Amino acid sequence: MKFHTRKLIKPGDLNANNSLFGGTLLKWIDEEAGIYAMTKLGSKKVVTKFISEIDFVDSAKQGDVIEIGLSFTSIGRTSITFSCVVRNMFSKKAIIEIEKIVFVNVDDNERPSPHGKTLSSIALNKATNY
Repeated sequence: MKFHTRKLIKPGDLNANNSLFGGTLLKWIDEEAGIYAMTKLGSKKVVTKFISEIDFVDSAKQGDVIEIGLSFTSIGRTSITFSCVVRNMFSKKAIIEIEKIVFVNVDDNERPSPHGKTLSSIALNKATNY
């Protein structure tokens, strides 16, 4: 699992319980995973298709720094799949775990479109450092 993005939890990110609002965290995860899909597929035209069960295992409070980690798991004809862990940067305790996030490459009509990538081409795509 590579941790690419860090976020500082600020007052506007909190819920009524003064912990990180889940919707804000999911927005950050979706954005980060979308960027990861774009870099792996070499395409700006990707959309979120599926996010599996989300397991909130701990909370984050104001002033905490979190890290969003993504790991490539599989590739399909039009799709790419990752797993995700968000953790507290300092304690390394997991905050959220998502087993599967699927993105689909789309054409100009927003229909699934083959991306032309293979498992070996994704594995060799080290130039993006992502």
